[in-house]
Amino acid sequence: MILGVLGFTGDGRVPVLAWINLAIHEFGHVATYVFPDLVTAMMGSITQVAIPLAIAAYFLHRRELVSGMLCLAWAGTSAHEAAIYIGDAPYERLELIGGQHDWAFVFGPEGFDAMGRAAEVAGLVNAAGLALVVIGAAGCLARPLLWGRATPWARVGQ
Repeated sequence: MILGVLGFTGDGRVPVLAWINLAIHEFGHVATYVFPDLVTAMMGSITQVAIPLAIAAYFLHRRELVSGMLCLAWAGTSAHEAAIYIGDAPYERLELIGGQHDWAFVFGPEGFDAMGRAAEVAGLVNAAGLALVVIGAAGCLARPLLWGRATPWARVGQ
């Protein structure tokens, strides 16, 4: 719940995680540099959400519910950051480290030529992020409320 409050209030950035998200975002650009510019521009934001989702999937596969749910919440706050960036495309007011605004390029004439859709896409990404935070928080709360200290999987073999 703390991740959600920090991520969805104020400037929309979670301390420390915002820097990690930025590093993952930039990695997404570097890792896809060989692809067309449009793909490379989008992959920064996509990667910064996909990596926490992949880590969540890993933990959930290992049946580590709380760790998986925390990573889902992290992905949600990261999606919120991405939504802010996407929504800024028509205005380009955010301070950037690389110069060119990825989403202004994506929605601009060299990309999809759909700048009027930036707010709509940002709203969808933000809603998905909020849903991930709620699911993550609910999952973290569900474990102690429903199963006490023992995990539900520990009871299966008994």
